[in-house]
Amino acid sequence: MSIETLVVAAVALVVILIVAAWLSSTRQQSRKRQRSEQLRERFGPEYERTLAEKGDTRRAENELTARQKRVSQLHIHALAPEEGQHFAEEWQAVKMGFVDDPSIAVRDAEALVGRVMDARGYPEGDFEQRFADVSVDHPTTLGQYRAAHEITLRHADGQASTEDLRQVMLSDHTMFTELLDAPATVEVVPAVEVAPVEAVPDAEVAPVEAVPVTDVPAAAAV
Repeated sequence: MSIETLVVAAVALVVILIVAAWLSSTRQQSRKRQRSEQLRERFGPEYERTLAEKGDTRRAENELTARQKRVSQLHIHALAPEEGQHFAEEWQAVKMGFVDDPSIAVRDAEALVGRVMDARGYPEGDFEQRFADVSVDHPTTLGQYRAAHEITLRHADGQASTEDLRQVMLSDHTMFTELLDAPATVEVVPAVEVAPVEAVPDAEVAPVEAVPVTDVPAAAAV
């Protein structure tokens, strides 16, 4: 075999290897883009929050993928109709309690949401683990629920107003409703009402008869 033939064969081999590497890289980049798009679509705002937390796309996407894998191994299931009805009735009682004591109502609302998660099959754990598990199927609603939990923590330190607690109730209700697989409704949390003061009718004052100036004793003059 001549040297020219060997050179041509070597060049052809190098070209083939370069093209194969380029095609492999292109397919890999395409798979990464597809994975990113799927995770962005699946997790929505939770994708951006995790990306900001991890500071790196690869780490963030590995975290979200791990969540999906974990939840796929759990037995997450819908509630039986009577179970959902029972929880709905409990929520109404908690909501009405907001008028008398917002602090207790907020505490009870968060506990009730936790019990619904238990009933759906989400394992017990700290809030961060629960947030991670719930984010797989409820990523949009989770943002509100996370914010509500943070307000609840601030309230424990005396740093939340009654209006803040009202927002907690609204956010918890959104999470609660979605967990029950019920259509979302606009929840109206009753305001903390101040008992109305009964109006007292003005006392009738008898007309005072005018007294001539000349009849006023001199000692009363100023």
